[in-house]
Amino acid sequence: MAHGIALPRAQAPSIPIAADRSARVPWYVWCCVLATTFATIGGVWDISWHESIGRDSFWTPAHLLIYLCGVLAGLGCGYLILSTTFDPASPLRGPSVRLWGFRGPLGAFIAAWGGIAMIVSAPFDNWWHNAYGLDVKVLSPPHVVLILGLLSIRFGTLILILAAMNRATGPLRRRLDWLFLYIGALFLGGMIGAFMEQNLRVFMHGARFYLIAAIVVPLVLAAVARASSGRWAATLATAILSLVTCLFVWILPLVPAAPKLGPVYQNITHLVPPDFAKLFLFGALAFDLVRRLASRKSWSDWKLASLGGLAFLAAYIAVQWPFADFLMSPASRNWFFATQNFPYMVPSSSEWVRNIFVPTESSPAQFATRMAFAFLAAILSARAGLAWGAWMRRVQR
Repeated sequence: MAHGIALPRAQAPSIPIAADRSARVPWYVWCCVLATTFATIGGVWDISWHESIGRDSFWTPAHLLIYLCGVLAGLGCGYLILSTTFDPASPLRGPSVRLWGFRGPLGAFIAAWGGIAMIVSAPFDNWWHNAYGLDVKVLSPPHVVLILGLLSIRFGTLILILAAMNRATGPLRRRLDWLFLYIGALFLGGMIGAFMEQNLRVFMHGARFYLIAAIVVPLVLAAVARASSGRWAATLATAILSLVTCLFVWILPLVPAAPKLGPVYQNITHLVPPDFAKLFLFGALAFDLVRRLASRKSWSDWKLASLGGLAFLAAYIAVQWPFADFLMSPASRNWFFATQNFPYMVPSSSEWVRNIFVPTESSPAQFATRMAFAFLAAILSARAGLAWGAWMRRVQR
């Protein structure tokens, strides 16, 4: 196929990686893992910069770190594709796909496209701000291109890790499995982060908040759990995401900062951290418990998705709803939960600063209907995630 991706057939023999203890994680996996880590740090740092200082320049450290991700992924995966294409002795020539005459791992093509999209979004974003000023919404056109690029790099990295992991055995497979859970956690964080404006704590007593979680989280957790060899894969992935989020909450306020743009409504002396980690961990634990029960009972995927999705959302609501009350209370206004921090442009009269829940439904009937849709969405999302994870278990190229 000269103009498409030539994927291996299902019966194609696997090409194993050595199982001895000296086998190392491939360099291109580390390159993409590093790129994804840079993008995660840079992305949260950039949002904090906008909320604490304002967009004073395109050449902020946070922006440079974000676009370093695109450069690393683009150049690293580009080299990997070219070396696989033109070097007949390349060890990846066998476990590769073909696209437009080039050969390389499937994940490399996905991550390389993401790197290109990120780099293209940089001048677009700079022009947008010069033309329209500060963003009113997170999902502005240049940010959409950037987010698609970031998610593509994370997804491509997942596929690169999976291809190596599914060909490996022994200690190397376990190391790759941990990297897979780490990138899976960051992938989930990126997807949830796209809805950050709808996920503020003032919305935590509305059904829309839980509907968003039901659509996004079971999809990723079910896929990660199915593709990983770990019994507690979903729990570990959400634990990693929670830890990463909390590190931002605790570290960013240590950096001095002051607004450079107006109007200024909040007294800012340090970088504003993100919201405290959402309690997906408890929903993931419930999902893993159902998954372990399903493995002993030989359930169908639909039954697993139904009970697993319902268990995830029920457990998540059970802990997040009362936790939202705590986050609104004075007891949470400390360095650990950091709920006393607000962006400089938020007026003191807003519900956010006054710690008042904002209803997202106009009536109890609408709340009940939307919550019912959330439970249905959790089931469908989990089922799609199981199918996605089953496909990822077969990826070897």
